[in-house]
Amino acid sequence: MHQSIVLGVILSLCQSLLPGPALAEAVFLQSYRLTLDEAEFGGFSAISLSQGGRELSLLSDRGEVYEGEISRDPAGRIAGVALSRAGRLRGQRDPYVSFFRGDAEGIAAAPDGGFYVSFEHWHRVWYYPGWDAKPRALPRHPDFGSMQRNSSLEALATDADGRIYTIPERSGQLDRPFPVYRFQNGNWDIPFSIPRRGAFLVVGADIGPDGRFYVLERSYRRFLGFESRLRRFDMTGDGLTNEVTLLRTARGRHDNLEGLHIWQAPDGLRATMVSDDNFSWFQVTELVEYRLDDP
Repeated sequence: MHQSIVLGVILSLCQSLLPGPALAEAVFLQSYRLTLDEAEFGGFSAISLSQGGRELSLLSDRGEVYEGEISRDPAGRIAGVALSRAGRLRGQRDPYVSFFRGDAEGIAAAPDGGFYVSFEHWHRVWYYPGWDAKPRALPRHPDFGSMQRNSSLEALATDADGRIYTIPERSGQLDRPFPVYRFQNGNWDIPFSIPRRGAFLVVGADIGPDGRFYVLERSYRRFLGFESRLRRFDMTGDGLTNEVTLLRTARGRHDNLEGLHIWQAPDGLRATMVSDDNFSWFQVTELVEYRLDDP
């Protein structure tokens, strides 16, 4: 057995003996495959829903935007999705975001309209008044410049007061928490961090209608597939408390879930996630929904 595999097994066993977060149950509802015969389709890392889960926006790594209408059956399950390409994110100086300035990863609504997008190739957050509008760059935290390429600002969320939160995919060390960067009053700070547990990396975040902080994570092993985890925290001032693991999937249960949106359905809170197929023929784009029954 390879030394790295042995060390990985030992680490996993040690972590399993440590006290972890409380567990709650997320109820699987469905997985719905999305397809569209367009070369630009795929690679989705961010999702936003509106109109009670009936309107959908997806953002790809390449800055492509797709919008759609979701039809649901009486039980609230997805019955169909009418999806079309809405456009591509514009650049500040270029007509569209270039490869160097691309790699969009997170999306979050702005309270007064428009939306924010986080990028991880050139690490930053931009504000867009609309899909076809030129962006405005937010100031960058000093940490952003030294972040690892393809592993930085994956997760993005906004709260009811308009504050912006972003989390890098990697923390830098297996025993180092994930820092949460917050933008308010024109400046970034780091009010709290997310405990790092096991081999999971941060890929998405959202603040639900309940005011709680939700974090989507994934773990990947070659030939075995992806494992996803959803954790929830209470937000109290400048801290996070009451960590709860809502979901930990079996490896290979879903594809590469990266985008997360928490919304209020008639039967309770719901987590809707989208997978990033990396524009690969052997992966799929799917919408996955779970009901969050824990109060």
